Amino acid sequence: MNTAGLKPQPTLFGHPIGLFILFMTEMWERFSYYGMRAILVLYLVAQTSGDNPGYGWDDIEAYALYGWYTMFVYVASIPGGILADRFIGQKKSVMVGGLLLCAGHGVLAIDALWAFYAGLILIVLGVGALKPNISTMVGGLYGEGDKRRDMGFYIFYMGINLGAAAAALIVGYVGQEIGWHYGFGLAGIGMAIGQLTYFLGQKYLEGVGDLVVEEKTKSENRPNLIGDIFKRTNSIIGFSLTLAIGVAVFIWGSWSYGALIMALSIAVGVGIVVYNDGDQVERDRILVTYLSFLIIIVFWGAFEQAGGLLNVYADTKTDLMLGSFAVPASWFQSVNAIFILVFATLVGSFWIWWQNRGRESSSLFKMAIGVIIMGWGFFFMTKASTEVVIDPTTKEVLQKSSMLWLVLAYLFHTLGELCASPVALSFITKLAPARWMAFMMGAYFAATGLGNKVAGALGEWSTSLGEFTIFTGIAVFCTIFGILVIAILKPLKRLTHNAEKIKGDKEESEGFEMADPTLHD
Repeated sequence: MNTAGLKPQPTLFGHPIGLFILFMTEMWERFSYYGMRAILVLYLVAQTSGDNPGYGWDDIEAYALYGWYTMFVYVASIPGGILADRFIGQKKSVMVGGLLLCAGHGVLAIDALWAFYAGLILIVLGVGALKPNISTMVGGLYGEGDKRRDMGFYIFYMGINLGAAAAALIVGYVGQEIGWHYGFGLAGIGMAIGQLTYFLGQKYLEGVGDLVVEEKTKSENRPNLIGDIFKRTNSIIGFSLTLAIGVAVFIWGSWSYGALIMALSIAVGVGIVVYNDGDQVERDRILVTYLSFLIIIVFWGAFEQAGGLLNVYADTKTDLMLGSFAVPASWFQSVNAIFILVFATLVGSFWIWWQNRGRESSSLFKMAIGVIIMGWGFFFMTKASTEVVIDPTTKEVLQKSSMLWLVLAYLFHTLGELCASPVALSFITKLAPARWMAFMMGAYFAATGLGNKVAGALGEWSTSLGEFTIFTGIAVFCTIFGILVIAILKPLKRLTHNAEKIKGDKEESEGFEMADPTLHD
């Protein structure tokens, strides 16, 4: 990453003050997003009558909307990254995204169907402009080889989960117990606070997230992302093959999934154009970054059952009585975030200890381990599904499962997330060329979005296959997938060309072992 123009930053607790401005901004943005997410599916499936009516949708309809919505939220990060890289820079993109989010959450507070869909669209656009660029700005606070970078991302990640934990408890309670639209409105207030924080903290972000003008002027032949798809053989093949698959699915399968794959053909073509725009080292690093996106899709495809299938499962098939108190189902959306706040430092310290003993500790290894651990959490849900008894005639739930299984599942999901997610963010900022930094971060979040769509599809399938099959299948698949990634780790690491080597370290023959085991990435 090019940090030649980085200005010296005033520090707080050993990190640039700008980190804590971004921390607070993201904390409130995540408060708004996860608050809305905690009640979205529950609102859709709630009965149309009563004191707090919803839309009365079937589970399968709610899972489908959840999958499409959460996918588009993150896929919008690709145009959000291009907006920053090519036109206004990351800093201004975050400002634009925040304003769109304030508008979107505000509109959701209106009790009308048009407001519901308009609010979701504005939130999609807002997250697309804000999410990839604020994460990229965190990396921009640190110079090349700065060993504080990974810890900076862990601190930033804590902000995300502070917001998420508070949102599920506060917005979830207000939405379920007082009124859905009061909950949506409260989420909007949180976003407004985050936007104000970002606006007032601009003086601590000087030189961070500005448009990289010098990179544009150095290369007058910078590629046209769309037009250049048709100038190179590999991009033409990638685009055409993906488009053909999309057309086939559209005709003989699902029109919606076919349309999605056809749209992704453009993303595939653009991704190859970006790959072609660089020397061999840059191309290798971009390639391994793209390969890491497969890990991201698998991880979030399983993990994001939390907002859909697990959310409804908690509401309908889990015994929520704690003595005489009925725990709101939406509160379980805070369990993951609370566990992150508790275990983040312990997991980070474990990896430092692990590396100090000379063990494998590359980002790709941590991501693979994260997928495996997260997958094991679903074995607890397999056990939970065996406790549920349903009347075969009336479909009434006669016996519910213990909430303990949900808590244990979220514990393993959290440990897996702490191994994979913050490391993945840092990994992107280490490998991506500066001129494509926001695009690559956008592509990362787009992969997250595709994972969310997979999560929604799995939720839909659970209505026909059953929870036992889905939970067990996810656990087994994640375990096998993680082991396969570890098996091909060495050739993947060679493609990084020492991008994870700490400044001042001596290169080993393989180029990845730390000469000083006391240093950590």
